[in-house]
Amino acid sequence: MSLRSSAAIAAVRLVNNASRWSGRGSGTVAGGRAGLKIDPDLLAWLAAGKRVALVSGTNGKTTTTALLRAGLEATGVVVASNATGSNMPAGHVAALVGARDAALACLEVDEAYLGQVVDATQPEVVVLLNLSRDQLDRMSEVRMLAERWRTALDGAGATVVANADDPLIVHAAGTASSVVWVAGGLEWRDDAGACPSCLGAVHFDEEGPGWSCGSCGLKRPDPDWTLDSSVAVGPEGRTELVLRLPGAFNLRNAVMALAASSTMGIPSRSAAAAAMAGVADVAGRFVDRHVGGTPVRLMLAKNPAGWSALLDTVAEDEGAVVVSINARTADGADPSWLFDVDFSVLAGRRVVATGDRWRDLSVRLKYAGVPHEVEEVPSAAVALAEVEHGGRVDVIGNYTAFRDLLEAT
Repeated sequence: MSLRSSAAIAAVRLVNNASRWSGRGSGTVAGGRAGLKIDPDLLAWLAAGKRVALVSGTNGKTTTTALLRAGLEATGVVVASNATGSNMPAGHVAALVGARDAALACLEVDEAYLGQVVDATQPEVVVLLNLSRDQLDRMSEVRMLAERWRTALDGAGATVVANADDPLIVHAAGTASSVVWVAGGLEWRDDAGACPSCLGAVHFDEEGPGWSCGSCGLKRPDPDWTLDSSVAVGPEGRTELVLRLPGAFNLRNAVMALAASSTMGIPSRSAAAAAMAGVADVAGRFVDRHVGGTPVRLMLAKNPAGWSALLDTVAEDEGAVVVSINARTADGADPSWLFDVDFSVLAGRRVVATGDRWRDLSVRLKYAGVPHEVEEVPSAAVALAEVEHGGRVDVIGNYTAFRDLLEAT
């Protein structure tokens, strides 16, 4: 170990401990930033000699990373992972310093940083979930991201576990030396209508997941892994998936994770699936908590695709719903995407709108035909939702709205 690397690791530990002790943070980012300032090559140094799996995509990467980590740990090995969702290089450094003896690393990666992290960590496996528009004031347009991923994977040597149902992902994975195709689902097609290869029109089958470009011939690859109800079907047979996490989208996340763990040589698919069944709390998502005495189920949705998936998940429930929107730095400054989400599925439920941008949300609910109440203070909104209906309240918020309510539990 060089003197610079040793000093950088010491700085990571010192700053992260100080962050936790002072109550100013969770100790997952600040130390990593300090370490990288001392040694810009620290991430590469920490990853050297480890078998690394990276997970990226617009939606589902925190959950898929947690599921993959559980599957990898089924063998009894220690796995380093950024479990809190700190998914940029500073968070990766902190995670690897916190588990120096781990032979495996399973890291969630922000979409914009995937190429940089691939170069630094030389991963064995890269999991690509999906691409849809998200915080356009910070993130690039999705076709630009797909092109950058395609360039990053060219010659990387990693096996890519890729969602065959997303044309953007298929294009991005096109330069990889080895690809395992998974039927990962794509209910939100609004960002995949233009072919990422030639900009021609992508035609989706009216029934089934098939798609193709009529101009250049890009089409859905035949998947190596599929989902049959709650059974993952892979090259070596069928594996039952019994998850504590709700929603069909989480079953698809689990298939992606199972395909990745199998690619990394985990000998027992059933053991990996059983370990995934134990995952119930993903950085606070989907957990049952109490806000001011009211039982709640907290859920995070950050963009049209994520909101649509969660609204479909809760659509058949009967309890009250609190929806909360902020537009702070971490959320993206422009909430106009609310009009791309079909909130009409909440009609008939007791709905309370809250958050910094409750007025924008209220207007959107009105145009969706959803009777609702408004309350600016999120904790008071939860109490209001529970007053008449009783029982558990479903709470859905974007980044900082979710964080604020999680901290209130």
